[in-house]
Amino acid sequence: MSLCSMPRIFKQNFDKINFAEPGALPTSAAVVNPSSSRRAGTRARLVSSVFQRSPKVFYNFFFLLIVSFILFSSGCSTKKPDAFQRIIQQKKLLVGTDATYPPFESKDVSTGKIVGFDIDLMDAICDKLGVKCEYIVVPFDGIISGLNNNKYDAVISAFTITPQREKVIDFSEPYYQASQSIAVRLDQQKINSLIDLKAKKVGVQLGTTGELLAKKIEGAEIISFDNIGAAFIDLENGKLDAIINDKPTSQRIIALKGNAKIVGPDLTSENYGIAVRKGEKRLLEAINNALTSLQLSGELEDLNNKWFSVQTRIQ
Repeated sequence: MSLCSMPRIFKQNFDKINFAEPGALPTSAAVVNPSSSRRAGTRARLVSSVFQRSPKVFYNFFFLLIVSFILFSSGCSTKKPDAFQRIIQQKKLLVGTDATYPPFESKDVSTGKIVGFDIDLMDAICDKLGVKCEYIVVPFDGIISGLNNNKYDAVISAFTITPQREKVIDFSEPYYQASQSIAVRLDQQKINSLIDLKAKKVGVQLGTTGELLAKKIEGAEIISFDNIGAAFIDLENGKLDAIINDKPTSQRIIALKGNAKIVGPDLTSENYGIAVRKGEKRLLEAINNALTSLQLSGELEDLNNKWFSVQTRIQ
């Protein structure tokens, strides 16, 4: 049997498995949101007594089969190696991130290391792929151009999936759901909604969905910052009336520094995804398979519990 015939034979047998049966393995990762405590996803129908005793063994085994199939396929191709083949060969995945956005990605001042929910998640994905993550810190407003100019192979940075962004990059399945919110000083009593921001100075982060939302407010003066932490400093010093930003990050900054509060209802509902260049189908498939494995094994929920004080989940 030749090496190049293995993917075809594997696929023939793989296709015999009826994944439509009740309890069969789902094919996409669940979205994590800090608002339900119920573990998402259903257990796959177990195929042996060994797997019954240890579901994580099954999930990891199934994931390795998929990655092996992708690797065998890439080894038989006569085309120019794509990002996935190079990543596997070099055992290194370059990841772009804006490390100014706790609790998703930020620098630990005591160690200088990049830490956060996104970082732990990407490290877990790299572990599934058998490679090492190497992080490249870039300003958020330039993160797409850096990806498309081959400075890194993927982006994880509390990155909202939008139709506009999907025109130029591809996203993984969603792994987290967030919302935009309004933050004001503790002594502010007159701002409780978007309507109240008319003729006000509103701080946002450059290149974000919060900036896009703020620019729709009639009569508001929008001030864009390279990082959202600088906006909160100006809010505290009275240079801004409010900030529009992703709620989990605003909550974390307020918890660390105080002198501000979240007001009004959530303004949006947004899904975060991991980005890759257009056409990198095998890399995207591998990332999605890893996300599914992490969700099914409960590791994704463990990360949620680690980084967010309120454990909630949506379906």
